[in-house]
Amino acid sequence: MWSFVNTLLSPRKFFSFSSRLLPWLSVACLLLLGYGLVGALWLAPADAVQGEGFRILYVHAPSAFLSLFIYAMMAGAAAASLVWRLKMASLVIKHSAPLGACFTFLALLTGSLWGKPMWGTWWIWDARLTSELILLFMYIGILLLISAISTKKRGERAIAIFVLVGFVDLPIIHYSVYWWNTLHQGATLKLFAPATIDASMLHPLMAMMAAFLLYYAIVLFMRMRYELTVVETRPHWLKEKTK
Repeated sequence: MWSFVNTLLSPRKFFSFSSRLLPWLSVACLLLLGYGLVGALWLAPADAVQGEGFRILYVHAPSAFLSLFIYAMMAGAAAASLVWRLKMASLVIKHSAPLGACFTFLALLTGSLWGKPMWGTWWIWDARLTSELILLFMYIGILLLISAISTKKRGERAIAIFVLVGFVDLPIIHYSVYWWNTLHQGATLKLFAPATIDASMLHPLMAMMAAFLLYYAIVLFMRMRYELTVVETRPHWLKEKTK
């Protein structure tokens, strides 16, 4: 386990590891996305109450999940950056933030499109929606902070602290449907309880969530590799490798 972690912490080992892994991740992502789309659009039956309109779930739920997952990854990287001053941890924060912002915006957009026919309005200051909007503002704040701070060491510390402060919003988003009386439905997928959705609808949803997760990993690896090889003007270990 420590060997695997050490691989991800070393820029040189990360570059070699990601080179081998990226093709497999890409193939798996395409296969899962293909199955998820076919299952979502054709194999899954229409919902008994919401009809065909429920199919937006297959984009909305994975986007919402990724918006939280990516921020949790950034918070873990922020803690590692503050404690151990890890260069790779700072790169995870820097290159995860724009992806997290995109997934959060997509979750809010698809939620509004779904809410109009179901709730009769594009937007309501529901606890879940409002806390998710705050998360988008957190992502935007992180991106602005990254672009504004010129001093690298001091900037990385400030960004890491900002990320950790924003982490408090994640449990609020998750438990908002239980703590307050909201229009938003409760969790469809639960960690320690059976899913409240039929298998014909569940399997494509899980495939879409896995595909979105792999897409995040692929783009994150590619952005980090670009940072290590181009922005840093080809480090010596890469020059030795390509000779």
